[in-house]
Amino acid sequence: MRIIFAGTPPFAAPALQSLLNAGHEVALVLTQPDRPAGRGMRTASSVIKLLAQEYKLALLQPHSLKQPELHGQLDAAGADIMVVAAYGIILPSAILSIPRLGCLNVHASLLPRWRGAAPIQRAILAGDRETGITIMQMDRGLDTGAMLLQKSIPIEQDDSAQTLHDKLALLGAQCIVEALAFLQQGKLHAIPQDETAATYASKPEKYEAEIDWRLDAENINRTVRAFNPRPGAHSRIAGAPMKIWQASTGTDSAGKPGEIVAVTRHGIVVACGEGSLVLEIVQKSGGKKLSAAEFLSGHPLRPGDRFERRE
Repeated sequence: MRIIFAGTPPFAAPALQSLLNAGHEVALVLTQPDRPAGRGMRTASSVIKLLAQEYKLALLQPHSLKQPELHGQLDAAGADIMVVAAYGIILPSAILSIPRLGCLNVHASLLPRWRGAAPIQRAILAGDRETGITIMQMDRGLDTGAMLLQKSIPIEQDDSAQTLHDKLALLGAQCIVEALAFLQQGKLHAIPQDETAATYASKPEKYEAEIDWRLDAENINRTVRAFNPRPGAHSRIAGAPMKIWQASTGTDSAGKPGEIVAVTRHGIVVACGEGSLVLEIVQKSGGKKLSAAEFLSGHPLRPGDRFERRE
């Protein structure tokens, strides 16, 4: 099939690569403009732009999709279909009807659960047991279109937002290729979403990554996992900030919320509202990520020390 592909972050790269590997003709690629990134804030290209350049694909990086001249360029591509994967810019209604077969979205949740910008983080925070990929026919709403194909995977107890992202990116690539094959065979059937089951995955706010030690250990551990790699769950001890990148739950609840109840070679055990959290990988401000044992060798913490509680 002749395709317009729209995507920006690493999540989208496996989908574009798989479409190319499957022999589809990618007539045009859309990705967001180059932007400053990293500590040095140097201008950086998206992974989709780099992949498009590698394959010498036609590329556009518009700041907006509202310009009539851009619509003319998309129409001139003569695409059968447009595939969208984490593009980051909402498609106007005028664009949805340009490809002959419309626009398909690769969404990282089991719709209608977790429509919106942060389905991976929200699934972990909510304690969902599974998530997956939905290939959806795009319409004017936000992730409201009819579902064409859906596959699920379990959310493992040690999954972070990063590990789950990587699994879903590969699953999304598999699903979009499969969906296009079914479409060509006339075997793809649209299923309307159940509006009564819809939930919205809003973009996490910074305050959500601050640990509230009054919560139970399992809830706090989900916060650690959901905000790895960005922005990192964090707390303060002795007035200094600390990020917590990996933890596990314990049963020792002898202590006030936020109080260190034990220091072992396995980690720093902190009392929670219920149970305890064993801090395994931590990072002080300006420092490197360290195992608890490495951190303790240079930053002694003792039972009775206490993380500051969020009010």
